[in-house]
Amino acid sequence: MNKKKILILFLIACSFFTFACVYVVLPEGVEAPQVVEGSEFKIWNAVVTSVGKSDAGDLHIDITIRNDTGDWSTMRAVADKPAVLTTSDGKTANCDTVFIGTGGHRLAPGFQMRGYTAGKKSEPTTQTLYVECKGVVASAGSTLAIDYESFNGILDDYDPEANKIEGVLELNLDEVVTDVTYPIAVPVDGLIRDVGASMTGLSENVVTLIDIQRTDTGFQFTWQNFNPTKFPLKTHIGTPPVIGTDGIIYGFYESLDIVDIPLTSPNTDTQWTTEVAVPKDVNGFYILLSVESNKPRTYINYALDISDK
Repeated sequence: MNKKKILILFLIACSFFTFACVYVVLPEGVEAPQVVEGSEFKIWNAVVTSVGKSDAGDLHIDITIRNDTGDWSTMRAVADKPAVLTTSDGKTANCDTVFIGTGGHRLAPGFQMRGYTAGKKSEPTTQTLYVECKGVVASAGSTLAIDYESFNGILDDYDPEANKIEGVLELNLDEVVTDVTYPIAVPVDGLIRDVGASMTGLSENVVTLIDIQRTDTGFQFTWQNFNPTKFPLKTHIGTPPVIGTDGIIYGFYESLDIVDIPLTSPNTDTQWTTEVAVPKDVNGFYILLSVESNKPRTYINYALDISDK
């Protein structure tokens, strides 16, 4: 066995005993495996998609965020905390206009987005993700730091801020990405479900999407709940939002149990519909579905593939 093979075996052994080998410089001709940036840390990541000026002449930075946490997650920039622009000479400036987050929705792992439905339910608007810095010019080598907080895993409405994680999005303004593909950035095995898949919810009730209609204003979904118990029940799913090839989450966020749904009698099924408004020229959609689990007001998430609609 030559020296190079022995060294490679030594490096492999070190990967199993990290307490013994903290830092290793690979020899010439031996390459480290490629890893998606941030995925090993289970964090949110972001890319800059454009750098320009706002209508008021301020520095405007468009941003896409990506869920690399490995779980369903909602995130938002820390409230009332500016983003920080750092120039190549080390000078810093606060950027007070910060629109970064998922709009309250939980985004599937491996998905990325660039905006969400905001405003009022009666007058929805599309909020794109961006930062603006007043009176600042971004010179070559400038970076942007955005403090954020995320909430991962199953949503518990009794404790909506459980599993809170804090982090910082660090962006190099010289690295502008113009060919982002939405909504899936990194496929996750077993994540996507087909239409018609059964999802078990509260007290073993079974929720199924049984029909999809593309309307003049968006989608109409027909849902069915089967109740195998001896008591009438509701299985809350709210009004499920969707995300398509333009990277926008469509659907106004609200508490899932606020949405009125019918009771399902014992050993029968009940059907109802939900609607979501989407542009006619956008396609490739996925439903971001939350189903009430065996613990009331606790929700498990599913991604349903309706990309052919």
